[in-house]
Amino acid sequence: MSPSIPMVHGRASKYLDRHFNRQAMKILPGEFYATDQDEVIVTVLGSCVAACLLDPISMVGGMNHFMLPAKQGEADPDRFFAARYGAAAMEFLINNLLHLGAKRDRLVAKAFGGGRVLQGMTTDIGGQNIDFVRRFLMNEDIPLWTEDMGGIHPRKVYFFPHTGQVLVKRMERTHNDTVITRELNYLQEFTRSTMEGDVELFS
Repeated sequence: MSPSIPMVHGRASKYLDRHFNRQAMKILPGEFYATDQDEVIVTVLGSCVAACLLDPISMVGGMNHFMLPAKQGEADPDRFFAARYGAAAMEFLINNLLHLGAKRDRLVAKAFGGGRVLQGMTTDIGGQNIDFVRRFLMNEDIPLWTEDMGGIHPRKVYFFPHTGQVLVKRMERTHNDTVITRELNYLQEFTRSTMEGDVELFS
């Protein structure tokens, strides 16, 4: 089988996780990663949702991390900007899994995030993301094996594509201002980029 190829954008980085003694890829909103290696994919979620997809026979898997269900209006020509929206993020991840040897009819999913962490907002972005990912998986006939979505707390997610194992830590007692501030900044960047036609989210 071909070696894994990173499908990420922005500040995503690979490092050696000494606790699990394996390579780890950390992804941020708008990023996705597909691999056929025995690695761990890590992300932190607030109102965003991450879908973990895998083919348990070929042991190919990956994760995305999207902030909004879909972009209104025309499709965005920049694939990485588009990946910040669930509809594109799901398609990009699926296509890259197939490229690595997964079979579409064997794909299964686990989904996480969608917490209502942005207090005071009239729109429940997390709830919209949850509704989107459930509907997308149902329409694509991809079984949703496990989910941990909703609530009011951020989550840290570790996904092991070779086994399908997922470890989720709800960040209930930790200082969550960093997660909330980051999501608010991303939302502001979304609005600014849409108005200005700028496709660069990360500075």
